[in-house]
Amino acid sequence: MITVEEHETIRRAYYLEGKSKRQIAREQGHSRKTVDKAIENRPAQPYRLTQPKPAPVFGAYRVRADELLAENAQLPRKQQYTAHKIYERLRAEGYQGSEARVRLHVSQWNKAHKAPALFLPLEFEPGQDAQVDWGEAVVIIAGVKQTVQIFVMWLSYSRRRFVMAFPSQKQEAFFSGHVCAFEHFGGVPWRISYDNLSTAVRLMVEGRVRREQRSFVSFRSYYLFESHFCQPAAGWEKGGVEASVGFSRRNFLVPIPDVSSFEELNRQLATCCLKDDSRRVSRQVETIGQMWEHERPRLRSLPPFAYECCVTTQARLNGYSLVMYAHEPLLGAGQSR
Repeated sequence: MITVEEHETIRRAYYLEGKSKRQIAREQGHSRKTVDKAIENRPAQPYRLTQPKPAPVFGAYRVRADELLAENAQLPRKQQYTAHKIYERLRAEGYQGSEARVRLHVSQWNKAHKAPALFLPLEFEPGQDAQVDWGEAVVIIAGVKQTVQIFVMWLSYSRRRFVMAFPSQKQEAFFSGHVCAFEHFGGVPWRISYDNLSTAVRLMVEGRVRREQRSFVSFRSYYLFESHFCQPAAGWEKGGVEASVGFSRRNFLVPIPDVSSFEELNRQLATCCLKDDSRRVSRQVETIGQMWEHERPRLRSLPPFAYECCVTTQARLNGYSLVMYAHEPLLGAGQSR
């Protein structure tokens, strides 16, 4: 490597003084190759790896990592292996290397096929905002592979999440998800954002005006939070929870859970939510759990009793003093409230 002064001296000797390359090399003590480069004045070239670096630890698991990445093509689109889940699988199979090496391999594998995601960072006041959304996931319950509905509530300030699975998105499940989330967070956010869920909105009116279900208004007035409904097809208004739904599927529901009941599935999801408190989100100085500790005192206090999440309807007895009512249980087959 020559200095910029030596570079200039070579070029001046060749172009202004008319000296040959051989003479310049002899007088200035440089190699002919160095003189050639200075005279041609080529722009600096980036370093290129001519041969792959040896990976004595990861090398034995490279094929297995590729198998898991290839397996993504056969899995539900929103429950595919992430770099972290691949790292966990490899660790379980004996891998002793770092997660960074696995992430590098996955990044290289995906680089040619996926465009980088772009995000606009937002800031929220503690306790002020939360977002709610539904998602779907494939699970195995009592030996039956089925699609379940995933309720997610996400605190905008701390990024703490609550995830719960239901057989359907009926209003009882919608309310029950809220009640359990409020208990998980230790309070009620002052405002919650939704898309146009039929469980909350009865009729869409032009613009942002919504006519809300009377039962949802009753539920909202019990917990005294403000509801905010996003514009149709405007997912960016609650992008935090939509990303959280995807995160929960990829990290809490991969590989596909094989459980005996909804209760067992929801216990696993609750454990995953608590474990996630130790994670530090990008651009946050503290962990999710530490941020939530700052946010918890700013949440609205819980009422003395939880809201009764049920459907009340009038019915007429038949001649046998029986009432027929079609009901899909919230928690699993053979159980009701």
